[in-house]
Amino acid sequence: MKHGKKYNEVKKLVEKTKAYPLAEAVELLKKVNYAKFDAGIELAVKTNANPKYNDQMLRATTILPHGTGKTKKVAVFTTDDKTEEAKKAGADIAGYESLLHDIKSGKTDFDVLITTPDLIRELAPVAKQLGPKGLMPSPKAGTVTVNIAQAVEETKKGKIEFRLDKTGNIHALVGKLSFDNAKLVENIDALMKAIEENKPTGVKGKLVKKVVVATTMSPGVQVEY
Repeated sequence: MKHGKKYNEVKKLVEKTKAYPLAEAVELLKKVNYAKFDAGIELAVKTNANPKYNDQMLRATTILPHGTGKTKKVAVFTTDDKTEEAKKAGADIAGYESLLHDIKSGKTDFDVLITTPDLIRELAPVAKQLGPKGLMPSPKAGTVTVNIAQAVEETKKGKIEFRLDKTGNIHALVGKLSFDNAKLVENIDALMKAIEENKPTGVKGKLVKKVVVATTMSPGVQVEY
């Protein structure tokens, strides 16, 4: 991939083969970023897991102590008598037939969809619309639950889902450039702890191979781990 002049200039500040202590990596990342907007910061984790095997799959959630800097729009698929409760908890959208109709029509203007175990089957007809966008509720993601209010509140506070992609890597938004360095360090620490706590039983030995932090407009900085 060909990069521009600015990218190539700041890339010289990063030692390609060096893994930096986390606090130092965050500080360096801010130096090499040249975006004129408040770019998101993503953590890329290369693992030894092979997602082709069921006992090496990894999908879980955690709450970042300082959130991601992105306000998530939450929808709740629930019976009409519980929509008010969902909205009081912070849901942006809540409904039953009306929400189902919107989804069938291709209207999915939300980031997270939450529902209850007794209603998950009702979403089967729209699974093809939700699945490819990563919006289909799942118990593993904490979006199929009897405690709707808690799920909504946690999502609003900074709860994120992380999972292995087809190549065995994990990518997750951990904050924005405007965050204090200390807050970014705490968010990354929280995510790494959650990844280790959810290590698949089929992975023998070390789970994490490499950790890199980057923005959309910067070279990656490898983190010592």
